[in-house]
Amino acid sequence: MTNVDPPTRSAATADAGRGSVLAYGAVAIAALALGATGTWLALRSHPSPAGPPAAVSAERAESPHTGMPGMGGEASSEHPTEAKGNTVYISPARQQLIGVRTAEVAERPLRTTFRTVGTLAYDETRVTQINTKIAGWVDHVYVDYVGKAVRRGQPLLTLYSPALVATQKEYLLALKGEPSLTNSSSPDTRAAAESLRRVTRERLKLWDISDAQIGAIERTGQVQKLLTLYAPFDGIVLERNAFAGQYISPEMSIFKIAGLSTIWVLGQIFEYELPQVKVGQHVKIEFPYGQAPEALEGKITLIYPDVDPQTRRVKVRAEFPNQGFEFKPDSYVTLVLSSQTGTELAIPKEAVIDTGVKRYVILAHPNGYFEPRDVEVGSPTDELYPVLRGLKPGDQVVTSAQFLIDSETNLQAAMQAMSMSMPGMDMGGGGTPGTEKPAPHAHGPAAEHSGHASPTPTPGQGAGERASP
Repeated sequence: MTNVDPPTRSAATADAGRGSVLAYGAVAIAALALGATGTWLALRSHPSPAGPPAAVSAERAESPHTGMPGMGGEASSEHPTEAKGNTVYISPARQQLIGVRTAEVAERPLRTTFRTVGTLAYDETRVTQINTKIAGWVDHVYVDYVGKAVRRGQPLLTLYSPALVATQKEYLLALKGEPSLTNSSSPDTRAAAESLRRVTRERLKLWDISDAQIGAIERTGQVQKLLTLYAPFDGIVLERNAFAGQYISPEMSIFKIAGLSTIWVLGQIFEYELPQVKVGQHVKIEFPYGQAPEALEGKITLIYPDVDPQTRRVKVRAEFPNQGFEFKPDSYVTLVLSSQTGTELAIPKEAVIDTGVKRYVILAHPNGYFEPRDVEVGSPTDELYPVLRGLKPGDQVVTSAQFLIDSETNLQAAMQAMSMSMPGMDMGGGGTPGTEKPAPHAHGPAAEHSGHASPTPTPGQGAGERASP
């Protein structure tokens, strides 16, 4: 075994150490150069995305209507710059889908039409009871049943009265004795003869003996045994209480006759309709069973002064001509009353939503925004509501699909109330209840390329180090 001296071994060891350090340094320099070159090439081939996507994401996250059908986030370019109050946005496509229609608030003529059931009735001013003014026995009855039509001057019955016969005899005696008595020298005798003739004639007239009948007595000189009663006008017999051989007296009603040349219509209207009805107002009468091919014209002749306590309605009466007795009393008809109340600021009836406590409309703003608006309206007409407060000329109100818009407005208000009353709940970003707002993306080239956030460093790991897979 050869022995080496200590100085020679130390020098060899030192040379070997310097060679190893140089080799490791060269490898490290080469690795750094390769890493820098690869990073530069990657950045050149995949540039970092610009700021607008992040801005768009932030804008969508801030919108309170994102994710709600028909509300913001769908077409932000179509939205107005700002919304006011409790408005709700509905895109034009969705408006067309649900059938939104609007009408302008403007001055319009107001016309009100009432339709009520009416009943035909006799004209009470043309109803007459036939009585005799002298007692006697019925000899013959010409009108012998109820409902028979009679004409003016038609005979009704003949009556035998002993008092009538006696008076006729007195009248004939006065006529015969008057020429001799008028030549008397005594003034009292001449006055008595003239008075007897005048009194007996007046008595006959008071018993409804006509001038023609009295003239016949004077011409013939014969007593007429029977008294004939005649109809006073054209009409229908409603009652008959006279029969052949019957004894009648002045207090008895022999016939009851009603004229049908005019006929009444009795109808009822509600109390709130009274201001629209006036005496003399023209009305139409429609017949449900084809009695007349078209409506007839009539006019209001009376508004009764009381209200029916059971139906809370007021009775009105109209009359119209009934030529030929074609229309029958107690028939049902439809009474149509129309009135023109002038021109006022008005909106269509279908635009008003009535809750029973208040009334409101859906007001259409420009650019697709809609707002519920409380209004005060007057009594409804045929198709319109007169506007008293809440709208002005030129406003646009929704007349179709307003209930869908109202429901979306209520939903939006409820969601905003929930987000304000529950801390930590964000209802604006996700667009649907219970969806949390998405976390912002990490910034940096690697995160923007992959679309994922960098993994969280483990405890003890440096900020510049990457976790091993």
